[in-house]
Amino acid sequence: MAGTDLERELLRLEEEQAAAFNRRDVAAALASFSPEIVGFSSTRHERVRGLEALRETFEYYLRQAERVEYQISEPLIQQFGDTAIVSFYWTVALSDGVHRREIHGRGTHVFHQEEGHWRIVHEHFSRAHHRPEKET
Repeated sequence: MAGTDLERELLRLEEEQAAAFNRRDVAAALASFSPEIVGFSSTRHERVRGLEALRETFEYYLRQAERVEYQISEPLIQQFGDTAIVSFYWTVALSDGVHRREIHGRGTHVFHQEEGHWRIVHEHFSRAHHRPEKET
């Protein structure tokens, strides 16, 4: 990836969101999302609509373990005017101090530039079926 200003900005937003989620700061994790966010979670069938529903989804994930570590890899960024798509692979590691389990999947964030800021207007996460969950 060439590292354009847009790519750097969107990767910074993705990294900030992951860091906030990992430190359990839900408000900061939601900062990159548009109030009109719509998306799909990897754990439920129903569509997620709005920041409050996304907040509930994040809080659900954080209740699943004592420690939750979310990270993305291999991001690919495509720009279409004032809209950009970031697709990536993700890993969530859940641990309780004794056991650790990793869940792998794929994700997409659709960003739209709103009032000079890039905001996520759509999110789609799905678990990868070829990489089984691991217990250690």
